[in-house]
Amino acid sequence: MMLMNPMDRLMWLRKKDSRLIVGLMSGTSVDGVSLVLVRVWGCGLSTKFKIIAYRTYPYPPEIRTRIFELFDRERSDVEKICFMNFILGEFYADMINAFLDQAGFNPEDVDLIASHGQTIYHIPHLRELAGYRTRSTLQIGEPCVIAERTGLPVVADFRPRDIAAGGHGAPIIAYVDYIIFRSVEKSRAVQNIGGIANVTYLPKNCSVDDVVAFDTGPGNMIIDAVVRRMTNGALQYDVDGKIALKGKVSRELLDWLLRHPFIRKRPPKTTGREEFGEDFVERVMSKASELGLSFEDIVATVTAFTVESIVYNYRTFLGEVDEVILGGGGAYNLAIVRGLRDKLKIPILTHEDFGIPEQAKEPLGMALLANETIMGNPNNVPRATGARKRIVMGKIIL
Repeated sequence: MMLMNPMDRLMWLRKKDSRLIVGLMSGTSVDGVSLVLVRVWGCGLSTKFKIIAYRTYPYPPEIRTRIFELFDRERSDVEKICFMNFILGEFYADMINAFLDQAGFNPEDVDLIASHGQTIYHIPHLRELAGYRTRSTLQIGEPCVIAERTGLPVVADFRPRDIAAGGHGAPIIAYVDYIIFRSVEKSRAVQNIGGIANVTYLPKNCSVDDVVAFDTGPGNMIIDAVVRRMTNGALQYDVDGKIALKGKVSRELLDWLLRHPFIRKRPPKTTGREEFGEDFVERVMSKASELGLSFEDIVATVTAFTVESIVYNYRTFLGEVDEVILGGGGAYNLAIVRGLRDKLKIPILTHEDFGIPEQAKEPLGMALLANETIMGNPNNVPRATGARKRIVMGKIIL
């Protein structure tokens, strides 16, 4: 198939009974790049899939450091962004080839690669210039490099088309959650806790027009930053929530955190490092210092902030929730999980309860979105992103 005309190859992919897809995801925490190899049958509500292999590859320290530079407006510049776009493309391609080799597959066995890339900046509110008003977003990890190094078609850059249609470009995983987790009998909240926390609400017996999704606020981002700062980089995050469980929540600091305007903002809403990154963490640390809080108490309080912001958004903006399906790195933080159980008092499940390994969920989402792209099916959710209409997200590189 490698010698097939690119457009003929695309048509051939659409006609296949099933497609073997590599999904790739790198989240706001920048822990590493997660890959999944999945066999997908059908599309839309008839989609079926089987996960064949999955793996997360950590970023080399020098690449991770350079990515974090791009988040910092004081240290980032256009030259660094331009350079890192192609470096990440090379790294992703290298990891895809290594992943396939370790899984016992050749690139020729694969039909398609789906890459989210690395978000380095997201502007969810409208800005105006010369009479033009728009939101914007930027994900890097050049998909043309991935296509060239692997010899495979790539679907990437999902968010911009939704923004072009008037949306926030996020959360883009809502359609995937709808395909996988909808239920006739139960109303479910699919809660991801990565760097940022986001929820997809699936009322029982819902159609795609009933689905609601939005960012609830920070997930692990502030917790990770506090732990890195106060251990001088010796720890990158609060393993299993053990530090938070040793501390005592400061009600004064927590109340101050919960006054952040994003928490009470009505959906659709999205956020990122622009609101909850290093500048905000600096203010948190200053406030904690004024209150004389210990390391453990600060971590306990910012962890409680993640929990309380999720709970507030459920009670304010969602209907009845019968159960929560929890994913992301926060699913392993016992302080977060216990906090949610204590506050919500409903069953909390994980992706593993549905046969989906936690590390595989987000790259699986990219693979399923790309499958819809190839089939020409709308794969956004307007009530989630605020878009004017349903559209096909993703750019196809042949």
